[in-house]
Amino acid sequence: MRMKRMYLGEFEEVVLLTVAVLHAGAYGVAITDELDRQTGRSVSISAVHAALHRLQEKGMLTSHMGEATAERGGRRKRLFAVTVLGSRTLHDIRAVRDQLWNAISPQTLPAFSL
Repeated sequence: MRMKRMYLGEFEEVVLLTVAVLHAGAYGVAITDELDRQTGRSVSISAVHAALHRLQEKGMLTSHMGEATAERGGRRKRLFAVTVLGSRTLHDIRAVRDQLWNAISPQTLPAFSL
């Protein structure tokens, strides 16, 4: 029996992917900076925190408090990690996208130059 598929919005998807990219260093500011670097989109830290909260509520992320650091004035970072459900969801999304891309015949999309 197949699990019910979990759907994500595009922003939640890229936030979840970014947590995976950053692995052990995934916390709010680092995620925001990496999103900007990878996508060229400037996003607010509050939008990232809201997405992280939603993803955690959906069971796709876990978090824990890291150690206090001098560069943060002794404050601790909340570090995020992708769960098994989050990993499964990302793989399902990738499979659907790959299937769709593979179904497009080469002459369908207009040519463009980079």
